[in-house]
Amino acid sequence: MSKKDHKRSRLPNKAVAVMTALVLGAGGVAFVAANASAGNSRQDSAKTEQAGAATIACPDVGDKLRDVPAEAKPEVDKNLAQLDAQVADSYKQLSAGQWNKDTSLSELQQKRSGTIAKIDDAISQVAQPPSGLDELSACEMKATDVKPGDTGGGGQDDAVAVEGQQDGQDQAVQNQAVQDQSKKQGKGPSKADFVDITKVRPNVVKPRARAGASTGSFTSKCGVNANKHLNPDNVIVAPGVSNGAHHMHDYVGNKTTDAFSTNDSLARAGTTCSNGDQSAYYWPVLRVQNAGQGPDVNAPGGGQDANVGTILQPKTATIRFDGSAVSRVTAMPRFLRIITGDAKAFTNGTANANASWSCTGFENRQLKDKYPICPRGSDVVRTFTFQSCWDGKNIDSANHRTHVAFADRNGACGKGFKAIPQLVERITYSVPQGARIAVDSFPEQLHKPVTDHGDFVDAMSDRLMRQAVNCVNSGRRC
Repeated sequence: MSKKDHKRSRLPNKAVAVMTALVLGAGGVAFVAANASAGNSRQDSAKTEQAGAATIACPDVGDKLRDVPAEAKPEVDKNLAQLDAQVADSYKQLSAGQWNKDTSLSELQQKRSGTIAKIDDAISQVAQPPSGLDELSACEMKATDVKPGDTGGGGQDDAVAVEGQQDGQDQAVQNQAVQDQSKKQGKGPSKADFVDITKVRPNVVKPRARAGASTGSFTSKCGVNANKHLNPDNVIVAPGVSNGAHHMHDYVGNKTTDAFSTNDSLARAGTTCSNGDQSAYYWPVLRVQNAGQGPDVNAPGGGQDANVGTILQPKTATIRFDGSAVSRVTAMPRFLRIITGDAKAFTNGTANANASWSCTGFENRQLKDKYPICPRGSDVVRTFTFQSCWDGKNIDSANHRTHVAFADRNGACGKGFKAIPQLVERITYSVPQGARIAVDSFPEQLHKPVTDHGDFVDAMSDRLMRQAVNCVNSGRRC
């Protein structure tokens, strides 16, 4: 467990911010000057209503790091988490209407500059620090596709009843509850983030297996997190930092994973996997954005970080390891860490985006940057296909990416990398028809589907890993 436990009178700026939030609903926050008032002319009011939404985009310092000495890693990790907290706090100010367009960005830059200097100092005490870190402190406003009145979801603005609400509850009361709740959330996604899966063309292409391919698979049956192992930590990216993710994670497998987990604690822990696999498998929760008052509505990673609504428990969660299309695979080292996808892809760009969205019955159509609207009787599917090439030396890297890689379009690993069993996670959800879904995210990422990601720490015993490799290489299904 974690150690953390309608008279035209002038109104104050805060009141204007609240009114703006209501106009925008769950779609976003208008970027309006701090001195706006309700007593402006009709022309000024029209400009406000036509304003798009904005978020804060900052360079991803952690992604730029390539080599951090072990001695400096705790200090570096702590300050990388601090950079994330600074952006999240600034976005909360923007969301609450407390943003000053003339000074707030410079204040954020000043904070980031000081934190980046600490990262530089920590590395320089034991090694040559990377060049150019000081150039990564400046942030900018990023326009979004959210428009006033755009409440997101599959084209429907009505509330969806959730567990605990009385059947037949007055719809107007539910709708008002959703409006009230939208003041707390923030903030995406937009209507443009959803697409009818039946209108998407098939787009899945898999490399053809060649001679020498490893065609078997190994499955760990780890359940659907029925024990509700949830926290907003990320032991890979922000070890030792409570709420390092600023969004809630679902966990299966290792029963104790949190920010303070170590290799030793993972190796001692129990597991939800029936075969004794102690690995940690985790991903951001998926929510229905409604008036559901979950236990985290006022908690870090939940409502405090603009993640609001009823958390959906997966209907199924499949953890499978596949082979290589061109060769045999070699064992993963114990405690190998892999992240697939990018939690900051909305502001970072899509270079590392990788999670896929689809619907049962339509999985030859995969979406990277859209939520699917599934037909009645079809479940939402999230798929995480992890990197399957390893550098043969490191269980992690400074940016948590360069020690592993994807195979090329033919299925081959690049020079200096060797094929390992490829983790594929397939998670399904039964979503109420017409519901607005949203994946948990950093606040400034606006719950965009492109930010979805999966995390994995291999804690299989050596014996179990050998069994997995033998199954994959021999063509068996285990």
